[in-house]
Amino acid sequence: MTDLSPLFTPAAIGDLVLPNRIVMAPMTRRKSPTSTPGPDVAAYYARRAAGGVGLIMSEGTTIDHPAASPDGAIPAFHGKALEGWKGVLDAVHAAGGAMMPQLWHLGAVRDAETSPYPDVPSAGPSGLAAPGKKVAEPMTERDIADVIAAFASAAFDAKRLGFEGVELHGAHGYLIDQFFWSGTNERADSWGGDQMRRNRFAVEILRAVRAAVGPTYPIVLRWSQWKMGEYTAKLVDTPHELERFLAPLADAGASAFHCSTRRFWEPEFPDSGSGLNLAGWTKKLTGLPTITVGSVGLSREDSREDRGATIEANHARLSTLAEMLERGEFDFVAIGRALLSNPDWPALVRAGRFDAIKPYSGEALATLT
Repeated sequence: MTDLSPLFTPAAIGDLVLPNRIVMAPMTRRKSPTSTPGPDVAAYYARRAAGGVGLIMSEGTTIDHPAASPDGAIPAFHGKALEGWKGVLDAVHAAGGAMMPQLWHLGAVRDAETSPYPDVPSAGPSGLAAPGKKVAEPMTERDIADVIAAFASAAFDAKRLGFEGVELHGAHGYLIDQFFWSGTNERADSWGGDQMRRNRFAVEILRAVRAAVGPTYPIVLRWSQWKMGEYTAKLVDTPHELERFLAPLADAGASAFHCSTRRFWEPEFPDSGSGLNLAGWTKKLTGLPTITVGSVGLSREDSREDRGATIEANHARLSTLAEMLERGEFDFVAIGRALLSNPDWPALVRAGRFDAIKPYSGEALATLT
C-alpha cells in the first residue's frame, strides 16, 4: 500500500501551523456578481475546509485599483466586497479551515471592455500584454505608487478581517510578473533593465505589505516561469540565476513561495543533474517554505487539446509526490481541478477511497459545487 502519510502531517509558514500539507490552489470562478462573494461562494470554500484542506487560497481577488479587474463577476478585495469576504472567512473557520486571499492585479492582459471600468486603460510596466503586443501606455511613477499602496491596503484588510495570511499573485503573466519578465518589461528606468531592477516592483510591494501587516504575518508570493499563452517562457535558466532572482524577494518580506508549474514531477533544471522541481529549488536556495503545484490528482495535463482530463489518484503518481514531500523538497502541495469535482479529495485520499473520487471535467466549472 502506498504510504501517503506525509501529506497529512502538520507544517508551518512562519508562526502559522497547518494540520496537513494540502492547499487549495487559487481558481478563478467568476461567481461573485458586483464583485462581491455571496453565501454560495462561502459554502463552496467551506466545503473544501470540511473536506480536509489544510489551507485554502482564494481565487484571485482584485486590489483597489481601477485597472486591476477584468470582469464584474471577479471578486474584489476592497470596499463593500470585504463584507462578503468576511462571510466567506467565517464559514471556512466554522468548518475548521484556514484561508488566505490571493491579491491580484491583471495588468496589461486585462480586457478593458469587459471590466468594471471600461474607460480606464489597462496598466503594465511597458503597456505590453505580450512581447510586441502593446495595449496601453507604460505605467507612470504615480501609477506604480498607487498599485503598491493598494496591495498594502488589501493585505492590511485581510489581517483585520482575520485571514491567516495573504498570497500575492506574481505569476502567469499578470502585473507583478509583467515587471519580472523581460518580454513585457522594456523600461529603461529603475523599474526595468536587468533582473534586479525588474524585481523592484515586487520588492516594493512586499516591503509595503510587510509594513502594513507586521513582522510575522504570513505573506506568500506565487510566481512562475511560464505565462498564459507563453508556456515556454523563462525568467531564469540556471540555479544561479534563480538564486539571484529569489534573494531580494525573500529579503523584502516573503514568508513562503508558491511555485507554479504545470507538472509537479518535472525537474526544473535537468542539466544540473538534480531532480528538484521549481518548488524544490526555491526551498533549497531560500530556506523558506514552498508550495508545489501542477496536475496533482489528474491523469493527464489539462491542456488546450485535452479539456477532458480525468482524475487518476493512482498510487504511483501520488507516491512520487509523497516521497518528494518526505524528502523535504517542498512543504505543501496545492490541489486545483481535483478539488472542483471532489470537495472532500483530501479525506478520500487519506482513507484510500480512490474509487470514490470523481473525474474532473469542464462541467465542474459551471456551478459552485
